[in-house]
Amino acid sequence: MDLSTLLTPEKYNIANEIDKHYSDQKLALIWEDESGEQKSVTYAELIKKSNQLANGLRTLGIEKGDRVVVMTTRLIESYVIYLACLKAGVVISPSSELLRSKDLVYRLNHSEAKAIITYHPYVTEFEKISEDTPFLQHRIVFGKEVSDWLSLESIISAESESFNTVETRKDDYAFLAYTSGTTGMPKGVVHSHGWGYAHLRIAAGKWLNISEKDTVWATAAPGWQKWVWSPLLSILGSGATGYVYHGKFQPGKYLQLLQDKKINVLCCTPTEYRMMAKHDEIANYNLNQLHTAVSAGEPLNREVIDVFSTNFNIQIRDGYGQTESTLLIANLNERIEKTGSMGQPLLKEFMEIVDENGQPVPVNEVGTIAVRRDFPALFELYYKDHERTMSSYVGDYFLTGDRASKDEDNYYWFQGRNDDVIISSGYTIGPFEVEDALMKHNSVKECAVVASPDSIRGNVVKAFVVLKDGIEGTDQLGNDLKQFVKNITAPYKYPRIIEFIESLPKTDSGKIRRVALRSN
Repeated sequence: MDLSTLLTPEKYNIANEIDKHYSDQKLALIWEDESGEQKSVTYAELIKKSNQLANGLRTLGIEKGDRVVVMTTRLIESYVIYLACLKAGVVISPSSELLRSKDLVYRLNHSEAKAIITYHPYVTEFEKISEDTPFLQHRIVFGKEVSDWLSLESIISAESESFNTVETRKDDYAFLAYTSGTTGMPKGVVHSHGWGYAHLRIAAGKWLNISEKDTVWATAAPGWQKWVWSPLLSILGSGATGYVYHGKFQPGKYLQLLQDKKINVLCCTPTEYRMMAKHDEIANYNLNQLHTAVSAGEPLNREVIDVFSTNFNIQIRDGYGQTESTLLIANLNERIEKTGSMGQPLLKEFMEIVDENGQPVPVNEVGTIAVRRDFPALFELYYKDHERTMSSYVGDYFLTGDRASKDEDNYYWFQGRNDDVIISSGYTIGPFEVEDALMKHNSVKECAVVASPDSIRGNVVKAFVVLKDGIEGTDQLGNDLKQFVKNITAPYKYPRIIEFIESLPKTDSGKIRRVALRSN
């Protein structure tokens, strides 16, 4: 890749990448839900509606640099909201609809959010917040009017369809995404407008192979950085048509939609691919319109790749990246015999496998995947956490925390996490968050959470629990603990496996030896 193409202009706003595809005829999005209801919107309609909302935000006094927590789902309005915020220079803090009130109040206060924009079914979780939110001035809802909330539809209706996009510089903040760590609360990852420029040029073309003629289905949901990566920026920034399905995952339904909607590019999680590969009637579908299928979030099993290759003559291409970056490593199928590897760095000049001192390790030796600190699509900082930001670098490199080796051809081979973060069905889960929830139960004395291998989800959350004296570890108590965690934190974080033990293995200094637990 020509590195000169990644030199972001000093004055740059991500929204311009979508605006340049303005057209009254070209469809930006095709949407449907599981009941069969369908909608579509052209690029012109999407941009005009976003302009109205950008004007509405300005009318409310929400200005360049203000933070807004956005909690929505797979809806056309989600694209309107994100594009409007980018146009207005407002910093978006994406929040999954799976988050609970304790997660949300942390994000609201840590980000100093001036406003909430959410879909009406999720209002309840915000209204459960009892703590002060001193920076919050506006609560905006869409889809249905809610008492004491501003209606997004009303805000839009009174505004002009024209808006002059706010002038932003390449290092101005665009996104503040929260990601789980092994200890403490989630990290606030800051991405600039310049990050978006580099992301589009690295990921959308070479990996996703998107052209303006394509219909592209990226299944990620708003609230996750992967949604910003693919459904928002890669698809709309390429002038393609995005397909949006708002419904529960069912393997047969997904395969039917891929066939009927003539999807050209598919971006799924490994879990979705695994479950489709296990579908009894997979051979009965015709996916001859599909020219690209990619997977990210965790390593994909070779067996699944083989099923899609056998049935549809298409190679699922694995990709690797982090919330802090963009796509870093990808399998571009230049050598079929390398299937099963992570692939090669898209920008080899910026990637390395290093030791604990930040020095490159020899070929075939395991070390930590590292990104040179001047990589054009690397995050700006961890918000309000200078110490954590600085400690993530060693020498010239940002350390990803993932272990791998590379071979003589510069193909990377994933080994596992350097820390204890759990990746399950593409979700990143910090053990501390689950442990913190479990410890609130009056039966729990101590606990520790680790990843447990699973054939469908890659990993699931497993909790080792030490109970208070006199309490018996029964199946019923195990189920109660699972439900307890579901009720106070995002449901995808709950421990699917609970094992009661007498004591936790610890080091001499008292730290829990998770490595010993993972071997159980």
